[in-house]
Amino acid sequence: MTRNEVIAAFNTIRVWQNGDRRAVHKPLLVLLALSRVNDTTAQTMDWNDAEPLLKGLLEEFGPDGSANTRHYPFWHLQTDGIWQLHGPAAMLHRPAGATPTLTELRQNHIHGGFTLPIYNALKADPELIGIVAQHIVDAHFPESIRGDVLDAVGLAQVESTGIPRDPQRRRDPAFRAKVLLAYQYRCAVCGHDLRMGQQSIGLEAAHIKWFQANGADEVSNGIAMCSLHHKVFDLGVFKILPETYQMVFSQHLNGSETASDRMLAYHGAGMILPQAKEYLPHSANLDWHARQVFKSPARSS
Repeated sequence: MTRNEVIAAFNTIRVWQNGDRRAVHKPLLVLLALSRVNDTTAQTMDWNDAEPLLKGLLEEFGPDGSANTRHYPFWHLQTDGIWQLHGPAAMLHRPAGATPTLTELRQNHIHGGFTLPIYNALKADPELIGIVAQHIVDAHFPESIRGDVLDAVGLAQVESTGIPRDPQRRRDPAFRAKVLLAYQYRCAVCGHDLRMGQQSIGLEAAHIKWFQANGADEVSNGIAMCSLHHKVFDLGVFKILPETYQMVFSQHLNGSETASDRMLAYHGAGMILPQAKEYLPHSANLDWHARQVFKSPARSS
């Protein structure tokens, strides 16, 4: 297969088909498999070896509860034409929609991996692994945590390759400027407003509903945040309640007493609101973030 054929094959993976719910099962499995393409590992991996790794990735970067269906991509990715399975014929001849249980995959030692043409093309062209991996994280994760996702699967050295994005969706280059102006150039969490001359330093426009989940480049879907609070917001460390705009933090947040106390100082506090009502975060976007990004359970008030 040529490089373009391989890229095109990965571009056809079917995701984001369940309304506006985040579906990162297949992307995370693909990234995990990409990290194993080398001269020392086999073409396929046993589900028993893949399961704990994929479970950990979904717990870290997927919506709450997504790890419970961690076996779905391992089975269903075969319908996208880039994945093949090995195991007892009685299981492999099942209809594609007849998903095996976790126990069945474990006991039958089902193996999965890229098809041989895909695998050979990737193995012969290591740069292609980076191109595909970068495309996957660009398409499914916000910029603030892409490096963390790649690092978690062992692809931390991947660099941007300039792969074309979806031509049907173009980012609004003015989104950041509009959001920062709405919040008067300060972080809505901590009030950070450091500047060098007229240039804001470390201040970003965070999407509430991710652009990768069809979130709009509109001020009501954006909040000005410093780089630290933007990142932890995208990791699900805290959510913002509609109506009151209070910040509620996850019980999963941990660290030294000094570090955690500094972050939890904002638990239960109201965010700094924008300067006009029309800029307020839309409740539907806040609800999406609470369901699809925030790591439950929440800390008590």
